[in-house]
Amino acid sequence: MLLSSVIIVLREVLEAALLFSVLMALTSRLALSFKWAGWSLAGGIIGAALYAINVDTVSDWIDGVGQEVVNASLQLGIYTLTLVFLVLLAYRISTERRCCALAITTVMAVAVSLALTREGFEVVIYLYSTMFENQHMPAVVMGAIIGSSIGISIGILFYYMLRNLTVRWSVNIGVFLLVMVTLLIVGTFQIDILKTVYLQFIQADILPSQLPLWNTGDWLSETSVTGQLLYALAGYESTPTAVQAGFYFGGLLLLAFSYLITRGVSSQGNIHNSGEGEEA
Repeated sequence: MLLSSVIIVLREVLEAALLFSVLMALTSRLALSFKWAGWSLAGGIIGAALYAINVDTVSDWIDGVGQEVVNASLQLGIYTLTLVFLVLLAYRISTERRCCALAITTVMAVAVSLALTREGFEVVIYLYSTMFENQHMPAVVMGAIIGSSIGISIGILFYYMLRNLTVRWSVNIGVFLLVMVTLLIVGTFQIDILKTVYLQFIQADILPSQLPLWNTGDWLSETSVTGQLLYALAGYESTPTAVQAGFYFGGLLLLAFSYLITRGVSSQGNIHNSGEGEEA
């Protein structure tokens, strides 16, 4: 029970911690204000608490799949905000001046708040569900503490790693990590965001079901260790439909395309003069 608690809490905390640490590092290297951080943490904590308190009501929405649709909407929001952030960042670098500061910090604040709401809700629900198992409670609490500590420590490590690089390398690597963290949030330990939206809309009878394009379950089952790992890392599905595959790979390509544009601009832009510190 201790190990299970560590893994469950770690996977939720790690995703939000990495997103927050990468954005904090980019904030420093791009001379932006850190004021957004406090607002995002407060918003995420309040959002997670409200979501957990009202989970029964939310679950009854849309013929009983309200929770699934809300979860998918939160993930879709993080995905969309990442794309917006990359566009704003590319524009800021290409113009070689300090612009879009308010828009960039607002996007970061909302993205972190959504991530904390989504992941914090999962932690709260998990801990609440084990409160009635008195024999496992000490192990669950200890596992939650260990998992949280590991996740936060990794986030701090990434933050200082990016802070100690040159501005150009810090921005390039930070953007790459941001893309990877986004994929973690929408794919790691859950199905990928776009695929999730489709499946949950099928459950809500908003979209029709379709026959699978292929079936790889015979040589790589979703229940196998490898299958579960790929499911966690990339939203592996052994029997995807055409719509699922289109949304899934389309979403990945759009994110990759935005990253390549931002990286190309940062390689040519005059970001070495950005300096550090806060921008009002």
